[in-house]
Amino acid sequence: MSNLTRVRDENCPADDKPRFLSCLKAYWPELSEGTQDDAYMGGSDMEGEGKQVLVGICAMAKKSQSKPMKEILTRLEEFEYIKIVVFPEEVILKEPVENWPVVDCLISFHSKGFPLDKAINYANLRKPFIINHLPMQYDIQDRRRVYAILESEGIEIPRYAVLDRDSPDPKLHELVESEDHVEVNGITFNKPFVEKPVSAEDHNIYIYYPTSAGGGSQRLFRKIGSRSSVYSPESRVRKSGSYIYEDFMPTDGTDVKVYTVGPDYAHAEARKSPALDGKVERDSEGKEIRYPVILNNAEKLISRKVCLAFKQTVCGFDLLRANGQSFVCDVNGFSFVKNSNKYYDDCAKILGNMILRELAPTLHIPWSVPFQLDDPPIVPTTFGKMMELRCVVAVIRHGDRTPKQKMKVEVRHPKFFEIFAKYDGYKHGHVKLKRPKQLQEILDTARSLLTEIQHRAAGPELEEKQGKLEQLKSVLEMYGHFSGINRKVQLKYQPRGRPRGSSSDDGSDLNRLGEPSLVLILKWGGELTPAGRIQAEELGRIFRCMYPGGQGRHLSGEYAGAQGLGLLRLHSTFRHDLKIYASDEGRVQMTAAAFAKGLLALEGELTPILVQMVKSANTNGLLDNDCDSSKYQNMVKTRLHELLQQDREFTREDREQINPGNALSINAALDFVKNPVRCCQHVHSLIQKLLDIVRIKKEDPKTKDTILYHGETWELMGRRWGKIEKDFCTKNKRFDISKIPDIYDCIKYDLQHNNHTLQFEHAEELYTYAKSLADIVIPQEYGLTVQEKLTIGQGICTPLLKKIRADLQRNIEESEETVNRLNPRYSHGVSSPGRHVRTRLYFTSESHVHSLLTVLRYGGLLDVVKDEQWRRAMEYVSMVSELNYMSQIVVMLYEDPTKDPSSEERFHVELHFSPGVNCCVQKNLPPGPGFRPHSRNESSHNVGESGGSGQDTSSQCSTRIEEEDAELGIIEDDLNTTAQADTPPPLMETDAVDSMLDSPTTSRGIDMMDLDPNMMDEPYDSGFLQSSAPIPISARTVAGHEAARLSSQLAASQRQRRSREAGSIVEPRARSYDHQRQEKPEKAADKLQYQSLDAVNNEGMFVAATNYFTE
Repeated sequence: MSNLTRVRDENCPADDKPRFLSCLKAYWPELSEGTQDDAYMGGSDMEGEGKQVLVGICAMAKKSQSKPMKEILTRLEEFEYIKIVVFPEEVILKEPVENWPVVDCLISFHSKGFPLDKAINYANLRKPFIINHLPMQYDIQDRRRVYAILESEGIEIPRYAVLDRDSPDPKLHELVESEDHVEVNGITFNKPFVEKPVSAEDHNIYIYYPTSAGGGSQRLFRKIGSRSSVYSPESRVRKSGSYIYEDFMPTDGTDVKVYTVGPDYAHAEARKSPALDGKVERDSEGKEIRYPVILNNAEKLISRKVCLAFKQTVCGFDLLRANGQSFVCDVNGFSFVKNSNKYYDDCAKILGNMILRELAPTLHIPWSVPFQLDDPPIVPTTFGKMMELRCVVAVIRHGDRTPKQKMKVEVRHPKFFEIFAKYDGYKHGHVKLKRPKQLQEILDTARSLLTEIQHRAAGPELEEKQGKLEQLKSVLEMYGHFSGINRKVQLKYQPRGRPRGSSSDDGSDLNRLGEPSLVLILKWGGELTPAGRIQAEELGRIFRCMYPGGQGRHLSGEYAGAQGLGLLRLHSTFRHDLKIYASDEGRVQMTAAAFAKGLLALEGELTPILVQMVKSANTNGLLDNDCDSSKYQNMVKTRLHELLQQDREFTREDREQINPGNALSINAALDFVKNPVRCCQHVHSLIQKLLDIVRIKKEDPKTKDTILYHGETWELMGRRWGKIEKDFCTKNKRFDISKIPDIYDCIKYDLQHNNHTLQFEHAEELYTYAKSLADIVIPQEYGLTVQEKLTIGQGICTPLLKKIRADLQRNIEESEETVNRLNPRYSHGVSSPGRHVRTRLYFTSESHVHSLLTVLRYGGLLDVVKDEQWRRAMEYVSMVSELNYMSQIVVMLYEDPTKDPSSEERFHVELHFSPGVNCCVQKNLPPGPGFRPHSRNESSHNVGESGGSGQDTSSQCSTRIEEEDAELGIIEDDLNTTAQADTPPPLMETDAVDSMLDSPTTSRGIDMMDLDPNMMDEPYDSGFLQSSAPIPISARTVAGHEAARLSSQLAASQRQRRSREAGSIVEPRARSYDHQRQEKPEKAADKLQYQSLDAVNNEGMFVAATNYFTE
């Protein structure tokens, strides 16, 4: 068909000159030269260009003039035969479709305000080649239709139900809401679940959290500035409008956005999930930070299916990767990648070839689509470090907590029996009440009974219980809200009453023996304090520095290294396989969430982070205790308590029985205690003095209304210490040694958080005596002899040990697994595209850390006699008296890709240990400078200082071959001098197992020193160690609102640094040694830097190290 015939067929009458010219120019571009009717064509000179294929862009100006669109259109115009025609928005909105430019190919898509019906009419009128099917774009605007289409194509989507309040059928909008779940049309969704409006144009999506995680909801919305969601305490679902309810998919805090260009091409990017903390991470240009990732074969098939099912050549959709599967949760229709030159090149090439293949077959355009390469194998290059970090496994104790407390009282009132029966207590003989509604019932009952007592309507037995009922009421009224993480009540049925009294009883129930009763056990306390939360967040920030790229020498003070490198980049690109496990105690779970917040630079509330990032370790018994081990432990405790009941100074035989392992810290404690009974008597008298102070403060009008740390009152503090004083010394004047840990726990808490209010002059003395007793009791309760310690330790941590072994073994076997990895083709500026690191973090209580350390010490890992390094490490561990809050045991696995896969030298394991936080007094803990690699530009300064210190050099060691530039220097090994504050300490690696036990964070170049949270916005100099400075006893702790302020300060300083680092200041590291030799003169240090690992390891030495971390 001739061009003229086509013009006539397109209904362009010759008598209407402007219309006829407009149509004619579409087929003879030469006519457009010099005409005044060229507004739609752009007025470019077409002379001599021959035939043109006109590609029309019909969209709102905001979209058609956007940077991604301009980038792609610029590249499309580079095709010899393609001419771009952008429809002006005014024409689209005001002109009839007959007056729209005539084009051969139409790229048109809906956005807010776009007349989709007019575009469909235009397509029916002109019949151009359509890139994105227009009628299907109506379906994309309705989430119900989107899910129906996805289901029909067999694409995995989250389990969902539609609550259609617009429907006249009542069966389609049945909603039953309960505290921790909703029932939609008969389908139950347990929290956390997602509530989405049925309209895809409505971005107000809510995620509801269970009460066990703190309740409330995360409210997502279209990005406004730097926010995409906010946390709300509201837990009830919306009562108007139609919604889709679906299961919440745990994705480890990251979403994947997929962009198709035809069925055979898909570009995928990772971004931080908006549900996590609502803060949008932006780059220096203000764009949301996203990173390209590789899709696996199943996901590529999903991309193809989505593209074809919705008939959208250019299409974006959201992918959730959870539990080894991929789910589509949203289809957005026409979408471009925001900032990727590689994508722009690929997209323009595919679209150009697609258009020309369809419309210009006679031009013999060569057809070649840039298909994605298969997932490349991980082949690390020699980029300065011969060993590659493959796995990090850490076992970490929870942060600072309030003292754990318990109260027992026997009750017989019918109201308690009603509650017991209501929750099926008779079926099991006991019931645990943790939910807010259940605790509210107990509180209402206590209030009711106390009212009866006040009005003299209660019996004598109830009046005797008045003190316990008042304490029950006070505890349940704390904080003004309930959370199962903080408090719990247990009711136990006693068919014949309680058989005997205990220290927790009033002793008033013995006259009713034989009648059924309930024992009400109230447990509270033991919750993470604001200080504990800051400890966990800070440790999380510092923990980043263990990872490759974590010690960027260009950024003084930023934990995560240079922008775009380090752990944050690693995690966002899915090269980081991170899983966080926590036992079911609230303090442990909140510690894990706070740690994740610091580790991944998150903001906002902990509840969303807890739900998405922290997995329960109790579902598979990972952090459970063995029953036989508990029985064995009780036998050991009984024997230990007998040994500490002797009113005489310890004899040599006593010492051998109490401390057969000859631990240095226990020997020191025995030396201090001397006579255990006298020591206990002194502790008891100090507690009585403290109680006197509390009573005075409680009655003094000036101080009686003072609120203590974490909302505690004088009344509650008095009850806490009163119960300890009563329980510690029994009626026959014997001391209950099992209460010593509780005494130490309470005085440590009050000394750190309440002493400026309490003003107890003997507080430090009580702390010192209680700690010495606790240094004997706590470690020895896990076994006196080595065999007992091993038996108990194995019973407690065998499941965890098996899991750690499996974590390490997975790296060796390199089995097929669903791991998200970065696409190296798009990873320009990435230091090592192939790197893939597995991180497993286990948060637990003190018992598991003790047990794991015991198994490592006595399990025959290495021979203390034959291995000097191991001997020194064990000597250091023996000096550690306490595994305090945030204690860590870290295992790091490295791989040397240059060694034979079957060689024992292929893999290299390091053990790291930190005894956790410092208390505010007695910081004379075992010295251990750790080590810190220093960069080349700091080396001359460091060596100069070291050499000029005026001290004898006791050793010379070669440093680890670092990811960044490394340096060899002469450094001191004098643990008893203060020079360690300025001098990088020595380091050691072994061929098979590096048994260094020190702070885990020192392993990648940062010292876990005493950190003052108020100084967090100060630059951190990664080149030098800093010594700890003791905190005054009266120093106040950092509360929650201060933590928020400090967080904002840190964020502001990071933004400033990022703007300064916007340029390409980080030198690429994937360079061979030969290239570096050509680039600069060879130095002795450079030669040593690239020695074989054998040579480096053989020269090394070890210094057992510890570093401390303050609240």
